[in-house]
Amino acid sequence: MFKFLHAADLHLDSPLQGLPVYEGAPVEQIRNAARRALIKLVDLAMSQAVAFVLIAGDVYDGSWKDYNTGHFFNAQMGRLRDAKIPVFLIRGNHDSQSEITRTLRLPDNVTELSTEKPQTIRLDAFNVSIHGQGFADREVKQNLVSGYPHADRGMLNIGMLHTSCNGREGHATYAPCTVEDLRLMEYDYWALGHIHTREQLAGDPWIIFPGNLQGRHTRECGGKGATLVTVADGKIQSVEHHDLDVLRWELCRVNAENSADAEEVLSRLDAEIQQRCAAAEGRPLAMRVVVEGICRAHDSLTGDIEQWKQEARSVATTVSGGKVWIEQVKIRTSAPGIGTETETDGLEVDLAAVLADLSQNDDLLDKAAGELADLGKRLPRDLQLGADAIALTDRAYLRQLLGEVRDALLPQARSAGEGGEAGS
Repeated sequence: MFKFLHAADLHLDSPLQGLPVYEGAPVEQIRNAARRALIKLVDLAMSQAVAFVLIAGDVYDGSWKDYNTGHFFNAQMGRLRDAKIPVFLIRGNHDSQSEITRTLRLPDNVTELSTEKPQTIRLDAFNVSIHGQGFADREVKQNLVSGYPHADRGMLNIGMLHTSCNGREGHATYAPCTVEDLRLMEYDYWALGHIHTREQLAGDPWIIFPGNLQGRHTRECGGKGATLVTVADGKIQSVEHHDLDVLRWELCRVNAENSADAEEVLSRLDAEIQQRCAAAEGRPLAMRVVVEGICRAHDSLTGDIEQWKQEARSVATTVSGGKVWIEQVKIRTSAPGIGTETETDGLEVDLAAVLADLSQNDDLLDKAAGELADLGKRLPRDLQLGADAIALTDRAYLRQLLGEVRDALLPQARSAGEGGEAGS
């Protein structure tokens, strides 16, 4: 019996994203998080005495700012060399041969598979054949699997591939393929990379995206890590995910529906943060808070947004003992429509009624999302990705836009109504 470790998308020294600098913000913790996650990966490999480690692309986020990035990676690989653990890696779109302009010679326990054509490495001691090909260029649009060799009979066959497979939301399409393409190779395990959310595409054979090692912004929430695989009698016995992230990103949605005032919303935020802190198992959290829902608290929340943001950060600090930092606070609430104490007259009533109907009608929102889908695809790529993406097909995002329209138009409708009465 032996074990091996499958990781991908380390993105060492990825630029700091999405965290404004304010008192107590964990800038350095985030800046060094990918490095510390790699240290934990090496720790896990050594504690489990794995036979080898696979890294399925994007060790680096791009060309190094300086040689320190390469020195750090080599130092960690050196720890594995001392433990007699070999490492096999392929290049992905971020660290393709054309992207990395600085290089250092890798330690002799690290083997980088060819970027020119699929390569096979046989480990006779474990009766294993490893097949793979890295990216020569950043944008690989062809199906690389079609050039991979068929399985070596009598061996445990592992395929390494950096791929979007048949497409994943939020990820560019590279080295596209289907699950059936992978099955046809008759390998026992596919060690995939590129998709940052852990996903098991199949169990016969095992086709795994381990996700990235460390989340980098609020689009990469929740636990991140690597996959530990146990082999017995020439067959894969178990596949187990291990969280290795050292700082966790969270998108904290606070349901403010029917809340009477900001104090009630803060109480709900308190409960949400406590729940996430418990799930993080002691890790610090970088959190985006999104408050949404139709509520009477809307006016007090939006009346002084900066004050409310600071109150939210204060709650987070108090609840967590300083382990939670609020990256951003988004207010996506809307005020109640007709039939409440805020009921208005004339044009304002009509406008409020129309917007309230739209906001509360899921079918209409879904229809609007369908109509806007093509427009969303034609937006510049930087507007489609990231924590502040324009999500025209997302119901909650459209409801937020309607709330902003309401807040912008109702005061004007009120003024027009008052002006009309004065002139009659």
